Amino acid sequence: MPTTPPADPFATEAVDGLRGGNAASVRATAHALARVDSAAAVLLVEGISDQIALETAARCRGRDLVAERVVILPIGGAHAIGRFLTRLTPLTPRPRLVGLCDVREEEVFRRGLERSGLGAPRTRAEMARFGFEVCVDDLEDELIRALGTVRVEALLDAHGDLRLYRSFQSQPAWRDRAPEAQLWRFLRSSSRRNLRYARLLVEAAVARDTLPRPLDALLTAV
Repeated sequence: MPTTPPADPFATEAVDGLRGGNAASVRATAHALARVDSAAAVLLVEGISDQIALETAARCRGRDLVAERVVILPIGGAHAIGRFLTRLTPLTPRPRLVGLCDVREEEVFRRGLERSGLGAPRTRAEMARFGFEVCVDDLEDELIRALGTVRVEALLDAHGDLRLYRSFQSQPAWRDRAPEAQLWRFLRSSSRRNLRYARLLVEAAVARDTLPRPLDALLTAV
């Protein structure tokens, strides 16, 4: 399957290494905020990797989120959720607000929902009914489990990263760890690699019809 670039040009910059780090995140957030007033739905995510994953999944399924007026808004970390919800809830008409977080940030998102007046979910199932999904443990972990370690390693091989990964595996701190943990750390050890494989892993998961449930549920919700 050919690689499809994300819709957000600043997320693209981050993947391509043109402008990485915080600058790309700030630009991506500003670009999304400029479109929320006319949005039918806003998907709040912690960072650019989540944004790229969702954009890629939508495009692989033949959806055009821009035409559908669906905005994916990277908020720059879970602790900003309350501030962004407070900013978005007064919009008239208010877009459908949904979101995605890692399991370790689940409670932060719950408090944000409650403080913004959107609801007071007490369980993960209640959060899902409000349209907020939780990755266990995080996006990378969900994608590794969805594809399996053998297929993830094959993807690394196809994109020229397997030799570097084998070198990483031989490091004393990691050589005795489980393959899932090794892959997780390798993917997250470089921000550019992390963003690149957010796209590639999702493409592979959609092709195999194994897209992780949190991503699938969010796209279904909008």
